[in-house]
Amino acid sequence: MFGGRRLSINRHTGVPKPLQRRFSNVEPSANGQSGAHSHLALCHGDASSQTWPLFARSAAVASADRRLPPEIHSQIHRQFRNAHEGHMPHAGLDASRSSTGVVWCTERASEYGFLEEPESWANLGQGAPEVEDDIEGCFKRPETIDVSMAAREYGPTAGIRPLREAVAKLYNEMHRKGKDSLYTWENVAIVPGGRAGLIRIAAVLGNSYLSFFLPDYTAYNEMLSLFKNFAAIPVPLSEEDGYHIHPNKIVEEIARGTSVILTSNPRNPTGRVVANPELAEIQDICRGRATFISDEFYSGYNYTSNCDGTTISAAENVEDVDEDDVLIIDGLTKRFRLPGWRIAWILGPKEYISAIGSCGSYLDGGACHAFQDAAIPMLDPTLVQTEMVHLQRHFRDKRDFVVRRLREMGFVIKYVPDSTFYLWLNLEGLPESIADGLNFFQACLEEKVIVVPGIFFDLNPSRRRDLFDSPCHHFVRFSYGPRMDVLRKGLDGIERVVIKHRKSE
Repeated sequence: MFGGRRLSINRHTGVPKPLQRRFSNVEPSANGQSGAHSHLALCHGDASSQTWPLFARSAAVASADRRLPPEIHSQIHRQFRNAHEGHMPHAGLDASRSSTGVVWCTERASEYGFLEEPESWANLGQGAPEVEDDIEGCFKRPETIDVSMAAREYGPTAGIRPLREAVAKLYNEMHRKGKDSLYTWENVAIVPGGRAGLIRIAAVLGNSYLSFFLPDYTAYNEMLSLFKNFAAIPVPLSEEDGYHIHPNKIVEEIARGTSVILTSNPRNPTGRVVANPELAEIQDICRGRATFISDEFYSGYNYTSNCDGTTISAAENVEDVDEDDVLIIDGLTKRFRLPGWRIAWILGPKEYISAIGSCGSYLDGGACHAFQDAAIPMLDPTLVQTEMVHLQRHFRDKRDFVVRRLREMGFVIKYVPDSTFYLWLNLEGLPESIADGLNFFQACLEEKVIVVPGIFFDLNPSRRRDLFDSPCHHFVRFSYGPRMDVLRKGLDGIERVVIKHRKSE
């Protein structure tokens, strides 16, 4: 319907104005000639089926060619569109659901030899911390685990009780000292990783409007698309405002009928955190009105308190653990640097946790029993506090190193992230050929460096929005999770990319 749109309406005056898009709606055909019927399928999957009169098609091709020449001949843009088209080569298969942003980037990198020689690459795209035992002051991770006779059996889908008790004790010690209402094992469900936890939460939500913020974690996209028991409502955040979630935004969402709020905090990919007193104010606003889902996987990567080991959690502000509709999800993946174990947990009211535990029987079958046993001693509160101090200092040093190098290359970094291990990197000051996330990603692949184009974080559940004008196009997410030697290798590669394209301007 809108495939050939060349004018949009000025919302303030009602006067038509020329439509300036970041992305052309023209795609080269196999013989090199441009065809005007293609469309970024993430926007709306059926746009490519529109039929245009020949004269309109020719005019649109010429107009689009003038508007944005780099995209017309960009292989990476064609691959991106093709991966998200509505085409179904096999009956019943929707291949566009098969990968999220990071997986898609890894698949593209494999075309350049990443899977054959991963050690020669700098993978700054994967959202994973370094897993080696090289951080001074951090405890040594297990290299072997005991497998008891009980661990050979199926475990409860809500997790084994000793681990649930250990999680409850950790949160009571770190976030609920002096409070009357404390978490018990019945307030905790153990799940096989963060994605599985989010899927379980989504499965038990009632009919509702669910508000989420942009940009945010890429895996939310499919989770928010799969379930029909809620309608997902995007809430854009502003770069000019530092992607800050203000309490008044929550008020506005609840006023228009939202009864579920979902956010990562600390936030992926922007590296921002909502801390007290604002976090407490947001929870006060939600109390009795909306369920607040707080994805806290990066809670340990907090640089706002001089790296004293303080972690950020909504658990601090819960008044009654069984009455406040606050669901917290975290795990061993990020702050304990064990992404391969797939052990995570959800805290919340007992009624929620009972439902979340039960639905694991048909969604995922539960977390590995043996790894649950092995996780228990890691959650000793004293051990965790010491671990967080050294973790925060180490990752703050890596952040400062990366920011300094990128600024020396000419990148404009408006704010330094105060949490996570991500930089939300603005590309607008670069040469036009690499000033958008997809082309920058493509150029980095040629130097054996992986980043994630920003478009993947502009979540578009069920593809209801047109992403041509997405403010995320000119960003990439840069992870400083890997070891320092990998960061140096990646930054050297990015510097070569920037120098090469500046010379060719």
